Amino acid sequence: MSDPHPYARLGPEFVLDAVESTGRVSDLRISALNSFENRVYQVGIEGEAPLIAKFYRPERWSDEGILEEHAFSLELAEAELPIVAPLADAEGCTLFRHEGFRFALFTRFGGHAPEPEREGTLLSLGRILGRLHAIGASKPFLARPTLDVESFARTSHRLLSASFIPQELRIAYDSLCRDLIARIEDRYRPADLALIRTHGDLHGGNILCRDGALWLVDFDDCRRAPAVQDLWMLLAGERHERTAQLDEIADGYEEFHDFPHRELGLIEPLRTLRLMHHAGWIASRWEDPAFPRYFPWFNTPRYWSEHVLELREQLSAMDEEPLRLRP
Repeated sequence: MSDPHPYARLGPEFVLDAVESTGRVSDLRISALNSFENRVYQVGIEGEAPLIAKFYRPERWSDEGILEEHAFSLELAEAELPIVAPLADAEGCTLFRHEGFRFALFTRFGGHAPEPEREGTLLSLGRILGRLHAIGASKPFLARPTLDVESFARTSHRLLSASFIPQELRIAYDSLCRDLIARIEDRYRPADLALIRTHGDLHGGNILCRDGALWLVDFDDCRRAPAVQDLWMLLAGERHERTAQLDEIADGYEEFHDFPHRELGLIEPLRTLRLMHHAGWIASRWEDPAFPRYFPWFNTPRYWSEHVLELREQLSAMDEEPLRLRP
């Protein structure tokens, strides 16, 4: 599986054969869904509701890491949290294989993006996350990674500086990244924190609203991290708006778990890590034909100028007073 385009063989017939290898009979209807890191398809099943088939990017996760993701999702679902967990076969297997690819199956679950400004939305999300983190703190991940500076910042910096940053921006970019990493490491020391099992990538696209209820999907990036990693991406707007949003989330969260007040100072360092990692992630996948197609603005002079400006703004943001809950 060392082909630079790891999904080259993943055509419709291959996907249908893989799903049918689990004992199901397809009705030959198949449609590709938006996904970049993995490949995801809706597959019609004869006489039943369609299923979602998720094919994992080869060589990204170990089997143990994927199974730990599945186990965490199932643990949450068994506790009646609104989680879309993988389907198991009669033997309890959730990770399937077909001609070198690993895949999982999920119930098709429709919904729409939540409206954070709608009354009660953030309160409900807080309750869900309080319950999720109470379970996430009950035992550690053993195979999943930790949110760390090396993989999220240094690796991205090295890749981008060596192969992508325009020559005229490289000196400024390298200096800026060194300053950012030093500032992050001064504030974010994983060894000194109570890291727990988290969703890890809780942006709006991984939250669905269905029949008035909120559901969390796609635990592909779940990892050991501070609890606030699952909170800060829910905040947007000016400082007073983010403070009000944080208050509403905390009201729901504290019904089930102690709110991580001491971690609020990590919000801007974690945001900076995500910005650096996201650029490095796209660069690391640039030979996958899906990435130039879906990110046509990446690796343009304008993109790099704006990226450097955004990182400079983050350097300033990390010096600002952290958000605090209202008294």
